[in-house]
Amino acid sequence: MRDRLDTPPQNGRGRRRLFEAGELRLVILALLREQPRHGYDVISEIQARAGGAYAPSPGVIYPTLTLLEDLGQIRQSGSDGAKRLYTTTLFGQAHLEEQHAAVTVALARLTALGAEHRRHDTGPVSRAMENLKAVLRQRLADEATDKPTLFAVADLIDDAARKIERL
Repeated sequence: MRDRLDTPPQNGRGRRRLFEAGELRLVILALLREQPRHGYDVISEIQARAGGAYAPSPGVIYPTLTLLEDLGQIRQSGSDGAKRLYTTTLFGQAHLEEQHAAVTVALARLTALGAEHRRHDTGPVSRAMENLKAVLRQRLADEATDKPTLFAVADLIDDAARKIERL
């Protein structure tokens, strides 16, 4: 899970921002129009819609909630223990209507990211690759690793690559 506003490199051409300027505010506002939420709920809902591929940090969400409140677009609608619940104001709803096209684009991009992530979810393979990397780092860090052992490890990796290629 990333905690950034950037999407992964596209065909090796660098990073592209997930949200353009002001779009995250519109997404948050749209989520609060759906139902009252506290900051953690906003983070969780964005992460769910992104299929786990993106989760904004509290350091982005909470200041944005404060800004939206200062702009009069949201208000506190109670609390859930220590958590403040927010909902949109009439002014915030009117702003969403004015920005309907931008809201639709931003939410669609978030949903598309989630669909793409789910389509390419390689959880078990990624876990196995990380495990292999950790074992290799540990084994190769040992100064006593001799050449025959290194060749044996390389043969095992090459053999696994050939078998995977034939799947």
